[in-house]
Amino acid sequence: MSILIVGNVLKDVYLNLDSKTNTFEIDKNGIKWLNVGFDASSNYFFSRNPSLGGAAISLEVLEKMGLPAQISASNLKLEQGELINTTDSAEAYRYILISDGSAHYLVSNRDKTTDFVPPAKAVDYLYIDRSALLNDATINQIHTYLDFSQHTKLVLYLGASNSTKLNSLISRANLLILEKNRDKSAKTYALESSHQNPDKIITISDTELSYLNITEKISPSRIHLSTHLSTYSIAAATILGSFILGRSVEESLKLARANVENARLDSVLSLSELEKIASEPTQKEDLELIAANLLLPQKGILAADESGGSIKKKFASLNIEDTYNNRRDYRNLFFTTKDLEKYVNGVILFDETARQSADNGQNFVDFLISRRIIPGIKVDQGLEPIKNSEETYTKGLGGLTDRLKEYHNLGLRFAKWRSAFEIRLGEFGEILTPTSDAIERNCRDLADYAKKCQSAGIVPIVEPEVVYDGYYNIDQCAETTGKILDQLFSELKNFNVNLKACILKVNMVLAGKQFEIQSTPEEISEKTAKILKEHVPENLAGVVFLSGGQTPEQATENLAEITKNGPFPWPVTFSFARALQDPALYAWAGDNANANKAREAFKARLIANSDALKEQK
Repeated sequence: MSILIVGNVLKDVYLNLDSKTNTFEIDKNGIKWLNVGFDASSNYFFSRNPSLGGAAISLEVLEKMGLPAQISASNLKLEQGELINTTDSAEAYRYILISDGSAHYLVSNRDKTTDFVPPAKAVDYLYIDRSALLNDATINQIHTYLDFSQHTKLVLYLGASNSTKLNSLISRANLLILEKNRDKSAKTYALESSHQNPDKIITISDTELSYLNITEKISPSRIHLSTHLSTYSIAAATILGSFILGRSVEESLKLARANVENARLDSVLSLSELEKIASEPTQKEDLELIAANLLLPQKGILAADESGGSIKKKFASLNIEDTYNNRRDYRNLFFTTKDLEKYVNGVILFDETARQSADNGQNFVDFLISRRIIPGIKVDQGLEPIKNSEETYTKGLGGLTDRLKEYHNLGLRFAKWRSAFEIRLGEFGEILTPTSDAIERNCRDLADYAKKCQSAGIVPIVEPEVVYDGYYNIDQCAETTGKILDQLFSELKNFNVNLKACILKVNMVLAGKQFEIQSTPEEISEKTAKILKEHVPENLAGVVFLSGGQTPEQATENLAEITKNGPFPWPVTFSFARALQDPALYAWAGDNANANKAREAFKARLIANSDALKEQK
């Protein structure tokens, strides 16, 4: 592993002025002027030893993360934790004047052009630091080098001071880092140029680090005064180092935050120090981050959590023997599908599956994590009749706290609980069920479950499903769904559930499967969007749809129409089981010789549903 940094080395000299106000002159316009002669006659100040900045910060961060790096055309290197320059250097000086807690900068107006010396041996990563000032000839040199060394990955940091000349490198970048307060035209160009691959853009500001809809807040009060100028460089280099080390996005942002908030004038933190600090954020922040990561755009959640009884019925319909190995092989098909991580953010497992292993011998939970997919778990234990009623409630609250603790230790970070509601009509078309009592009981149990999950460090998915297999029209479905959602969010509030770390899995609003007039995708879209906007709080983490017995094509078409009816105040995506799995199940049919064919069928459904989300406003 090798990293070549392209950028300028600076020397920051901090001059801490005293707080005397008589040295400040105020002109007729009320503007304060400071006359500093640097002879100590007007102001007293103390000077610290010059601190290396610019590309040197990136070098120090990467080296302290255990990654070998060097700056192009520089002999600067890290020795025993200190940056040492073995030859005379031509670093630019930047004076920082600090008075009454405010910083003022004195910078030379003669910019030093950055040198680029192509390395004799190809490097794995070429990192253009924010301090780089490149002329046309040097940029052409970099293009030529990238043409020659095609395996080298380009990381481009477009800082506020970078020239728009660097825009020619944007299309070649594997990772873009942008400053939120930088020149608007350059940022817009960068975003437009990389619209086909939005995953490669990291944005950095004084107060937050962002990747898509994942945000890591920085606490300005904890940033040491002497490092505020270096905040961007520390954050960017830490994120780059974390990505190279294979860390997840959320882990990378946490490590960067930890480095920014705890670095000092003379040193950034080592990897072990960063890991220790990053493991300390509040559980609330962790849960909200996990929920956000489960809802990244154009990806869904695969529900592979069929209970023993459900999968037995599936297998029986195709004369597949219901054995432990067949169940493992079936789930293994989906988890080992190429590019699965491009289409799903998470996978819901059944207890048995969470303890099984992939073909490479790795536990399924660890296998999914290694693919940057969040593993979750079904924790309810099925439906049970309510006494003296034809309605049901969901079992599983007993012993749930202990089970959640075990699941968390296994590496599972979200859970799902389903409550089912069947619409039954009376003689005159009135809705007899679900009754208010059944709705209240099930929603109370959903809220109880959600609170227990969050207490255990697990993000809850609450699933109140209006069962599709029934006789009712679309308006009756809308009325029932709205009533259930009102009760659910009332109960979640009563249990003090953090909605920003809670996901709703819900049915689409459509006529029942047995009803003679089936709903069109346009009707489903209009009614579903209306019900959600009227009955779901805006501070919820997000909404995922269940397929509920629709055909794969029907579920995808309806999802595509619903996404057109935005904008929604929260992310909207899919969490399908049968609508993703059935084509693969029929292709596989219990014979592993058909495994590749089954994976192709599964991937086709993934792509179709990802495409269905493209028009989401």
